[in-house]
Amino acid sequence: MTEKNERESARDPQDLERLLIDRQWAGDIDGMVALFEPAAVVDTGEPELTRGHAAIRTLFEAFAASGRKFQRGEQRPAAINGDLALTSTRLPDGTVTSEVARRQSDGTWLWVIDRYSVAW
Repeated sequence: MTEKNERESARDPQDLERLLIDRQWAGDIDGMVALFEPAAVVDTGEPELTRGHAAIRTLFEAFAASGRKFQRGEQRPAAINGDLALTSTRLPDGTVTSEVARRQSDGTWLWVIDRYSVAW
């Protein structure tokens, strides 16, 4: 599935992690980027945050070029408060991700903040 309107949408914030991994394994970088709001930020641990779709696309392209693949982990139940949700996953290596998602006007969810690892 390469067309934006043919892709599955996240109807629950818990869907985002699965969709991200599925799309990465399928090589669908545009689909990965589509899981983020246009002005989203990603904290990769570097001094500067990755900001916006163009920079997030570049990040995912570099990750894909490395040949590494995201791994599924133990996803915690989302903490939802109105139109915001905190999602997190403990990865197989023991690190934990944390993300903030926002409900969109059409009822779907997109990430606005993504921190790869909260274990320093």
